[in-house]
Amino acid sequence: MTTYSAVVTTGIYCRPGCGAKPLARNTRTYELAAAAEAAGFRACLRCRPYRVAGPVAADAPELVCRAWQLVIDGILDEGTEAALAERVGLSPRHLRRLFLKHLGASPDQLARSRRAHFARRLLDDTDLTVLDIAFASGFGSLRQFNRIMREVFRASPTDLRDRRHRADRLVADGGLALRLPVLPGYDWDAVRDFLAARAVPGVEAVEGRAYRRTITVDGAPGLLEVSPGDAAGHLLLVAHLPYWEGLIHVVDQVGRLLGTETDHTAGVAALSADPVLGPVVRNRPGLPVPGAWSALEVGVRELLARGREPEEAARRLKALVEALGTPVPGLPGGLTHTFPPPEALTRARLAALAPGQGLPAGDVAAIAALAEGAGALGYGTSPDALAAVPYLDDDLRQVLGLRLGQREAFPLADPSLRAALEELGVPARGADSWTAGRWRPWRSLAATHLMAYGDRRRKAAFSLSAE
Repeated sequence: MTTYSAVVTTGIYCRPGCGAKPLARNTRTYELAAAAEAAGFRACLRCRPYRVAGPVAADAPELVCRAWQLVIDGILDEGTEAALAERVGLSPRHLRRLFLKHLGASPDQLARSRRAHFARRLLDDTDLTVLDIAFASGFGSLRQFNRIMREVFRASPTDLRDRRHRADRLVADGGLALRLPVLPGYDWDAVRDFLAARAVPGVEAVEGRAYRRTITVDGAPGLLEVSPGDAAGHLLLVAHLPYWEGLIHVVDQVGRLLGTETDHTAGVAALSADPVLGPVVRNRPGLPVPGAWSALEVGVRELLARGREPEEAARRLKALVEALGTPVPGLPGGLTHTFPPPEALTRARLAALAPGQGLPAGDVAAIAALAEGAGALGYGTSPDALAAVPYLDDDLRQVLGLRLGQREAFPLADPSLRAALEELGVPARGADSWTAGRWRPWRSLAATHLMAYGDRRRKAAFSLSAE
């Protein structure tokens, strides 16, 4: 977990590795930058702590994590703490108490800090105007933007832009380039391989060390590309979007997809000591639990993969995307469409797919039901909410739960996970209860490592058979 050292004598907080050498008795430690700011400290001008990852620890209470994900989704951009508390079933006072106890700041303080830090990164990395940055960062007005930036950084946005270092500005061949902070040791190659093994044809592509995907922003298509950064501690995101308003939510969604929003250090330490799973985890300790761009994508892909060879499943998925998605011509790496929106995945339209692309009635019913309930299935969705969606069996709920941030999801039906368990000598019969007893409360993290391990073993076996 990244921690920040706040220096009492100067009123600033620094990130690890800063050249400042204050006396230990003059420092206070905070796990989140927002907590240091809530205590009255401002960011160090030398080490710029807003540029490093500050995810919430995975062992924070689940209610706090769910509420924090709603903050990330923008519930406080226009709403109130009372509305947030109602969404998670708590009183506003109790919600604030939990946030202050476990995160060191109230929901409003965290939301304010998050918007300000994102804006500061845009001021450093891009040439967007101050007005564009205000709305890209989720602020309601330029006046609010100026006021909060002065409160957090003790300087106006214009002054902050003037202070940026010459090497800060990022230039991309088209699009907007941004740095995505990650924790030390984050394994980009492992995450990229995990996403590549589950990519939706025409929508997602991996080429070299870069991951690309199409997205939709209020009905208009966009393109995202993620690749390793030019230095440790961050990835490089290049976004091609129709407009920049609300960019902060797109970047946050990328962070969830790549698993940068949660610190799994405690889980990795616990699982590394397991005699069965330990060697697998120690081999790729920087692999987090990747999220999902949308529950609908993950669910449709999983449904079409059941009982089919990978090639056949990919063919059917590609046909569905091409028939019901929005064409986006001229993109690299085989990207051709955006994923179909929920309103396009009706029973009638799914049943009317061209001959050879048709789906069994059970798949049609399950995909249509998933599309109808997709609006309520965001990151942090509870098991009860998934159970309420009709036509979804436990296997599919476990897959969705893992990609939507549930800690205890364990998709035993996943072929790569089953292959990994078999190679590690874990019998399929009773595996669910066996793993629950050994790997709780980190079963989702354990499952991710098993799936990645199984992907590599299946890929190696396929290469040998092809020879």
